[in-house]
Amino acid sequence: MMCQSEARRGPELRAAKWLHFPQLALRQRLGQLSCMSRPALKLRSWPLTVLYYLLPFGALRPLSRVGWRPVSRVALYKSVPTRLLSRAWGRLNQVELPHWLRRPVYSLYIWTFGVNMKEAAVEDLHHYRNLSEFFRRKLKPQARPVCGLHSVISPSDGRILNFGQVKNCEVEQVKGVTYSLESFLGPRTYTEDLPFPPAASCDSFKNQLVTREGNELYHCVIYLAPGDYHCFHSPTDWTVSHRRHFPGSLMSVNPGMARWIKELFCHNERVVLTGDWKHGFFSLTAVGATNVGSIRIYFDRDLHTNSPRHSKGSYNDFSFVTRTNREGVPMRKGEHLGEFNLGSTIVLIFEAPKDFNFQLKTGQKIRFGEALGSL
Repeated sequence: MMCQSEARRGPELRAAKWLHFPQLALRQRLGQLSCMSRPALKLRSWPLTVLYYLLPFGALRPLSRVGWRPVSRVALYKSVPTRLLSRAWGRLNQVELPHWLRRPVYSLYIWTFGVNMKEAAVEDLHHYRNLSEFFRRKLKPQARPVCGLHSVISPSDGRILNFGQVKNCEVEQVKGVTYSLESFLGPRTYTEDLPFPPAASCDSFKNQLVTREGNELYHCVIYLAPGDYHCFHSPTDWTVSHRRHFPGSLMSVNPGMARWIKELFCHNERVVLTGDWKHGFFSLTAVGATNVGSIRIYFDRDLHTNSPRHSKGSYNDFSFVTRTNREGVPMRKGEHLGEFNLGSTIVLIFEAPKDFNFQLKTGQKIRFGEALGSL
């Protein structure tokens, strides 16, 4: 009887082995993957992760049952070579378009992003030889009157993502998502134009920025969409004494991505201009984004952004204070300061008296020259 039962179970056992064989093979294969070096592991696991999020009905979900885990969406996005893609896009933008192709290409862009060409200094689309010139188009002088009754104006066209007082050394990139003030601006170092010792704590770092008794530290974040005017201007009368350039990633900075990735602005390439205005410390930071590797500051010829090689977490400083110029670079309210390619983000961080009031609403559209706040 035993022999007969074993004989009957023989085909079932063989079938069970065949059923378990793929799972065993997958376990072994995934075990080999986990023993690989980290770069090789990312290279082998990345295509599976992409399929895991793209295929419907969880087609690759059974793989997770045998030991494979997909890379998170954030880690997957961070692994995309955005700097390389941005440099390629920048070179493509500089390719001169045939005269007959300019109107259809620019018209498609105008229709897609809602560009108002009536404000452009040159409305004729055939005038722009390439996409880069079209992105950096100038405005008619009367298109953006500068408000002269308020202390601070918007340096660019865009949308207000956040504003208010800086509390606990944390700044909001969008509502509910914050980043470290010191990580964003970088440590204060002892130089001639930055006479502060290194900060020992979060509070002391904030206190270093607030140089006058009774003042508070404020911030304002402005997002420039692809269809916006891409130049930015001086938001007030101030003197720029220092530039700090952070090479970094070039991830998208649209509001949805800003909610998704914590400290997005601290990961991305950015140029921090710091100095003083009549109420003390003032800074303007131009944050790069995907396809916006080129950040240009008109008075800074030594600045080169989105270089092929950079060390993660590094930064380089440049002082505009010299022996012959002890003050720095004076900027008048509304004066041309720099430009982006495509769209990006500008962050203002400054000190002002406690009675400074923003005249803004989160999410509102704003144009260069309009008031941000007043005393």
